Amino acid sequence: MNALEKLLKSNILAANRLQNDPRIEQAKQLVLSAVQDHQQQITGIRSANPELKLDYQQVIDFYNQARGGKLWYPYLGSGIGNGALVELLDGSVKYDFISGIGVHYWGHSHHALIEASIDAALSDTIMQGHLQQNADSIELTEILLLASGLDHCFLSSSGAMANENALKIAFQKNYPAYRVLAFERCFVGRTLAVSQITDKPAFREGLPHTLSVDYIPYFDSTDPEGSTHRAVETLKKFITRYPKQHAAMVMEFVQGEGGFYHGTENFFKLLIAILKENGIAVIADEVQTFGRLPYLFAFQHFGLTHEIDIVTIGKLSQVCATLFRKSYLPKPGLLSQTFTAATAAIRAGKIIIQSLMHDGYLGSEGKISQIQNYFHEKLEEIAKRHPNLLKGPFGIGCMVAFTPLNGEQKTVQEFMQKLFDAGVIGFVAGSNPTRARFLVPAGAITHKDIDHVCKIIEDTLQS
Repeated sequence: MNALEKLLKSNILAANRLQNDPRIEQAKQLVLSAVQDHQQQITGIRSANPELKLDYQQVIDFYNQARGGKLWYPYLGSGIGNGALVELLDGSVKYDFISGIGVHYWGHSHHALIEASIDAALSDTIMQGHLQQNADSIELTEILLLASGLDHCFLSSSGAMANENALKIAFQKNYPAYRVLAFERCFVGRTLAVSQITDKPAFREGLPHTLSVDYIPYFDSTDPEGSTHRAVETLKKFITRYPKQHAAMVMEFVQGEGGFYHGTENFFKLLIAILKENGIAVIADEVQTFGRLPYLFAFQHFGLTHEIDIVTIGKLSQVCATLFRKSYLPKPGLLSQTFTAATAAIRAGKIIIQSLMHDGYLGSEGKISQIQNYFHEKLEEIAKRHPNLLKGPFGIGCMVAFTPLNGEQKTVQEFMQKLFDAGVIGFVAGSNPTRARFLVPAGAITHKDIDHVCKIIEDTLQS
């Protein structure tokens, strides 16, 4: 038993006595029993209740106006779901196969996460932060350090902030270098700094220039040797053009927003070897990939454990983090923030990550691989029956994508809206072609769910 475990089991502390009070356990079981009873009403797709439609539309219209922009989907959750199914405020029930763009990895109304949230509600603070951390943050930090093999972990409240911290660490380490390298089609975030790296000009329209970024072509599975050669030569060209001016390269090992493309171990290692030769930091952006591949980290899946310097995670972990080697330890004052995250998020993240590591999700025979294989098999069957309507599948692990119809952005967006109306929530990714993508909830999904969703996909394509 380590020092933290001893503290958390000490009867001297009032908090421990509260957590172990039998009345608390009884109350939790009552809550979970009530949730389970009401979840029984959510067993499949359901259309909106006619009595709720008008009020629902009025609320949607108000929110669109209040936030200054239209919601992508007319989605307002009621606050309950059952696994991969979620109820909306209009009474409809839909399959959630995008999970908040990857956040709700355990599905909706998951009992272990409800229990963790109840425990968090008993804690003295709603938010943990710079001056006040509870034991929860220490426990999550320890889990991430052991799982990653890295030396340091700084928790944060958003993936964009995790990437900002990674950049600050790399810039300070490699000062006065000021340029950044990234892959074409990358997505790093939308803050003032990282929107300069994200390869979407619309995301930085009207914003001042903050970072100088050079883009490297990504791996192309249809031309492995040629695309690898082009990437290597482009990297060498930029390093020669701007000697000692690059502080870091941000790498997505699977491009999330870019369309679920992924490279190979050889592709990444050839580039990283050049970066290392030139003292350029390797930042692995795993905000979307973390926990979705057969290994916990994508850098582990691609055999890059010893190559990376800084790693960022987020989304399904609930709390985001920047992990880094001791050689990149920043000076005091560089990293700080008011909020780390909510206590409920920290506790939920701990449960999700521990379950991924210990409950049969990882490995070639793990649940993530099984989800990939089964989902791909079902989509391949649709592609064989309707080769003009669906191309694919693409992606890896719980990142599943396909190209519907002609792959044009407008067409695919219209298809996704029709799929939403039919009861399945997904999203778009990439361009030329634009793909339909799913970030499926591994902690809740069943083969039966995949069967139902694929039937709806096929029917919607044909319509």
